This record gives sequence, C-alpha cells and structure tokens, in this order.
Amino acid sequence: MADIVTVIHGVRVLVFDQDGPKLASERDANDFLSAVWGEEATLAAIPVARLGTDFLQLKTRIAGEVMQKFVNYQIRLAIVGDISAWIKQSAALRDFVYETNRGKNLWFVRDLTELEQRLAKAG
Repeated sequence: MADIVTVIHGVRVLVFDQDGPKLASERDANDFLSAVWGEEATLAAIPVARLGTDFLQLKTRIAGEVMQKFVNYQIRLAIVGDISAWIKQSAALRDFVYETNRGKNLWFVRDLTELEQRLAKAG
C-alpha cells in the first residue's frame, strides 16, 4: 500500500502507509514534511508503526523535537494507532499525550475515525 491523500472536513491530509522509513529523529521529520508539502497537505497522519523505537520514550526528546518541527512549519500532525502499552509504562507520556490532545495541531489518535471526529469538532 502507499501513502494516501484525502480531504477530511476540509483538511487535506496525507495518510502515511504503515510500511516505510521510520520517524526516528528530528532529521527524519524533514522527509515526512517534504512528502506533506509535495502533496499540498496541511496535516500528516503517521501510523505508530512508522515511529522509531525511542520516539515514545520522552527522555530521548525525539517526540518533542519532531513535534516542534511540525509546529514551526505549520503542519498539523496526528500519530495514529494504539499507544496504550507505552502509556501504561509512563505517567509522563500519559500526561504528554493528554496535554497534546487538548490542542489543535498535534494529536495522538487511535485510528482514522477518531481523527475524522477531531477534525469535525475543530471546524
């Protein structure tokens, strides 16, 4: 399967395929951002399967650096998939996800249905 561009509630979303290079560093974020710009999308939906092994370990700061890069370039980011196992292991990650999901630009969602619901609420 390949990356797919779709419009959800007026937002052009690049939904990345489950398979492909990992988002494992701030430098890797450039490749994802380039793909988003190339498709003229404004939101990247990246599956959990595409995250590097250390992405959800907050002590590495990878998640924060990557997310800051997306914010700086005004591209919204949704991490799509079940991260409950990581949240059970880390109160800091649980709090990070909670705070991130309160905003309008960076979300952790279970699936594309939840992403669609969030975009519907965002207007």
